Amino acid sequence: MYIYHITTRSRWENLKPNGVYTPEAYLNDGFIHCSTVSQVRQVANKFYCGQPGLIILEIDAEPLGKSVVFENLEGGSELFPHIYAPLPTEAAHQVYDLILESDLSFIFPKLFA
Repeated sequence: MYIYHITTRSRWENLKPNGVYTPEAYLNDGFIHCSTVSQVRQVANKFYCGQPGLIILEIDAEPLGKSVVFENLEGGSELFPHIYAPLPTEAAHQVYDLILESDLSFIFPKLFA
């Protein structure tokens, strides 16, 4: 099963050589926010609207084991995957560019149609 995480290309490229990735919010949150394939558009448009230089990491959740928890921490019913550990960079199976249009909307790869 794959889960998805949105980050900046620069953050990913800076941390990738270390073999471990964490987003900036990891120290405060204690986990890495992720989405299912059907949640990516909603998350991108809600939290990243107008931000350039973004990528979507396709993460193989299986080797991460029990560190992946599906939950809703905001009181809703929709469950989102969270990774309660730093992400080994080799778990990122694929990296997709999230292209920003001139009107500040995103062009999503076909996988997220």
